[in-house]
Amino acid sequence: MDIKKIKTLGELKAIGYKPRSIKEEIRNNLILKLQRKENTFNGIVGYEDSVIPDVERALLSKHNILFLGLRGQAKTRMARQMIELLDDYIPYVSGSDINDDPLRPVSKYARDIIAEKGDDTPIEWLHRSQRYGEKLATPDVSVADLIGDIDPIKAANLKLSFADERVIHYGIIPRSNRGIFVINELPDLQARIQVALFNILEEGDVQIRGFKLRLPLDILFVFTANPEDYTNRGSIVTPLKDRIESQILTHYPKSLENALEITEQEADLDEEQKQKVKISDLVKRLIEQVAFEARGSEFVDKKSGVSARLTISAFENAVSAAERRAIVNNEKQTQVWINDLIGIIPSITGKIELVYEGEQEGPYQVAMNLLEKAIRSQFVQYFPNPEALKKRIKTKGDNDKTDNPYRSITSWFDKGNNLNIFFNTSDKDKIMLLYKVDGLHSLVKKHFPQANEMENALLMEFVLHGLSSHSLISKKILETKVEFKDLIGSMMNLGNKNYEEEFDEEG
Repeated sequence: MDIKKIKTLGELKAIGYKPRSIKEEIRNNLILKLQRKENTFNGIVGYEDSVIPDVERALLSKHNILFLGLRGQAKTRMARQMIELLDDYIPYVSGSDINDDPLRPVSKYARDIIAEKGDDTPIEWLHRSQRYGEKLATPDVSVADLIGDIDPIKAANLKLSFADERVIHYGIIPRSNRGIFVINELPDLQARIQVALFNILEEGDVQIRGFKLRLPLDILFVFTANPEDYTNRGSIVTPLKDRIESQILTHYPKSLENALEITEQEADLDEEQKQKVKISDLVKRLIEQVAFEARGSEFVDKKSGVSARLTISAFENAVSAAERRAIVNNEKQTQVWINDLIGIIPSITGKIELVYEGEQEGPYQVAMNLLEKAIRSQFVQYFPNPEALKKRIKTKGDNDKTDNPYRSITSWFDKGNNLNIFFNTSDKDKIMLLYKVDGLHSLVKKHFPQANEMENALLMEFVLHGLSSHSLISKKILETKVEFKDLIGSMMNLGNKNYEEEFDEEG
């Protein structure tokens, strides 16, 4: 039976319709999903054993919810997905501003029309997608915005006095009756507005310009807040917090695999980009590692957090950097090289808040350091740890270097050779350059015998960046290229340069 064909209150009664609150509705639908082993929140990665069970318990308890966590932790996304737990359609009194239930009317308009027309009262059907309201809390939000105010134009048109309840223009909260209402960044809301809210949560009383209305609104409230806000911009007033039954703590991805899945899911790539640019698992892991390094960095404000949007933006920028290079070189296909990761720096600088020491370093330098640390951390997952080798060689003696797998590579640079890899170098020319370094290809082939030519070349480039991050060779990033040299020679050149500058100053 198509319920939308039911057009009157009498027809609704005839099918045995029984009203239920939104919290009962969500609870019953959630129970069905759990019994069927269906996912409650699709596309939410990393919360399977932590946040999602907490939310399910809160909804089964028919609680209002506060999501407390740093930015970019899918708080609003989870709230928006709760509409999937609502019935497809619910009936309401036609013309009602607050979606009155035909069998439980709360507004004067709905009560009057039912008293007048009885079973002939017209009804309409509201889809679950229309049962969601959301407001970003900002200091300029008023009680009128959220709850309502007197509408003088309505009073004039209907020729009513301001003492008549029908002149009220309802705000977004009453209009979300029988739905889900979300307030994002709750601490940003002025204290007096928060006070108006907790009365709605507890008693259902709505006061508008002297009117004392008893409107038992049927709403599931979901609030989000960032712990940083408690000190920087405001706080949640205690009576309101006391009336929010479940406070749920969110978190960043705990594993690199979860972070990879989130970025892969959220990155917005063109189909043309996907065809033109291949991005290896290695590069994806390096991008994710940047966020993990940032969250532990002494230069980055931990209270502010490092959003998952950093890696999503970085992923898109890395692909675009490779795409741009391919277009310049008229190449049909390419891959994201390690050098292309210089292109993700703008994604990092725009997504991290720095502490005082970080500001002294400068956002660009902090971002470069984070990228370097990411390379260093991931390098030991693919190749022997240079630090462990240094300790072993030191223990056995300086002359015993036979077990050093990097000896041929570092020796090539020690002989005065250097390697300049320009950012716009074509794939073919880059591969030829990499093969010039003694021992580089044989090292990669030993550890990754199944790798194809492009994978080999990427790993060869990765070895150079990894060795420089462990201070075995020198790396200098210039405007148009990355320059690799021997470490001692670079230090000597730097020392000579400083000496010459000092000599010039002293005359």
